[in-house]
Amino acid sequence: MNKIKLLCLALVVGLSFGCACPMARYNKATASGPVLRHVVMFQFTANTTPEQVKDIEAGFRALPTKIPGITGFEWGTNISPENKNQGLTHCFFLTFASLADRDAYLPHPAHKAFGASLKGHVEKVCVLDYWSQP
Repeated sequence: MNKIKLLCLALVVGLSFGCACPMARYNKATASGPVLRHVVMFQFTANTTPEQVKDIEAGFRALPTKIPGITGFEWGTNISPENKNQGLTHCFFLTFASLADRDAYLPHPAHKAFGASLKGHVEKVCVLDYWSQP
């Protein structure tokens, strides 16, 4: 397994243990069963300005208001002192109740438009989906 896959796995495991507390304002998931987690991490290009990064953050944060099926959303930037993030600085964590909800999110016009806004700004991206485990 290459280093980026190991890093992504470690981040997902860490995030899933941290999700026992209620998620941000978009959390509608219940404790009645597993939920589908969709984790997205970015490394921005060296020429992406802080203002452009802020616009991208705002664009991702807006997706739960535009796309039905997202039951939980939170995000943050890396603050780990371990220096093992391999350049990935931003993590976005979405929750879906079903594969169908996630599958509707992927081709949704708002998600496609957001993806297009990343062009030229993302050096590296890591995406992992998994079913939550107790």
